[in-house]
Amino acid sequence: MEKRGRGGKPSSSTASQLQPPPPPPPPQPRRERRPSMFEREAYTQILKERLRDSIHDVQYVEPPFDDSIADLGKEWKSALAKLKFANSYRMEPLKKFQAHSVETKAQQILKESLKDVKYDDKVFSHLSLELADRILSAVKEFGYHRYKFIIKVLFIQKTGQAINIASRWIWDVAWDSWVAVKQETETYVALALVFALYCE
Repeated sequence: MEKRGRGGKPSSSTASQLQPPPPPPPPQPRRERRPSMFEREAYTQILKERLRDSIHDVQYVEPPFDDSIADLGKEWKSALAKLKFANSYRMEPLKKFQAHSVETKAQQILKESLKDVKYDDKVFSHLSLELADRILSAVKEFGYHRYKFIIKVLFIQKTGQAINIASRWIWDVAWDSWVAVKQETETYVALALVFALYCE
């Protein structure tokens, strides 16, 4: 006679005798072990697999070969990477801006560049940019670290008029400074302004 449990179901020993045992799971195919990137031979293989579908574009910007300095600033200088410096918490410059030495150098550049030049507004639009770049590179050679420079070159035609030029800045009187240099001829006056601002 069959023994039944509380629920009226056959006992587990009887149920196991009635059902055939489950078939063993089919053997799975053995997967190949992926090579480790620390193995000598496998490293090149892993690199080839990862770079198989990738495309590498090398960007190169050639400087323009015309004489336009405005285009040079837009295209060529935009491709240069900007350097980031850590904060040194320095509150004063290592070398203070020397106005008299910069004034002498800027005066020399104006005198040499405008030796036999007559007034022409079309020529002066490009010449003012060239002179500003030359003065800027000359000022940077003095090695005033952490100074930023603003160079303005103005050409004023002489027609019997009076002119006033004014500039306003908010700056530190102890470290910031400026220089004005003038070169005068019979037909025009060339004025170069150099502003030196110390960045803490």
